[in-house]
Formats: sequence, C-alpha cells, structure tokens
Amino acid sequence: MIILGVILLVIGLVTGIAALWTIGIILLAVGAVLWILGAMGHAVAGHRHYW
Repeated sequence: MIILGVILLVIGLVTGIAALWTIGIILLAVGAVLWILGAMGHAVAGHRHYW
C-alpha cells in the first residue's frame, strides 16, 4: 500500500491531477500506520504482521 501511494503521488505530480495526489497521500498514510502497528506487534486485521 505504501508503494502504491508513492506511485500515485509521483503520477499525480507529473500529470498535475490533484485527485491522484490526494489518493496517494491517503494510501501512504494508511500504509504507514498499518506498518507501524504491525511492527509494534499489534494484530492488524487479525494478522500478526501486515503484508
């Protein structure tokens, strides 16, 4: 999810499409939160680690 967010951010920046930029930021933030929770040992969506 983090990689997809970065890809959308780059595409949105290059093409100038604000919707891609916004979706990229949201995906990047959600992916980072899930990654941090998984690294701390919390179960994310019933799984011990997130990927």
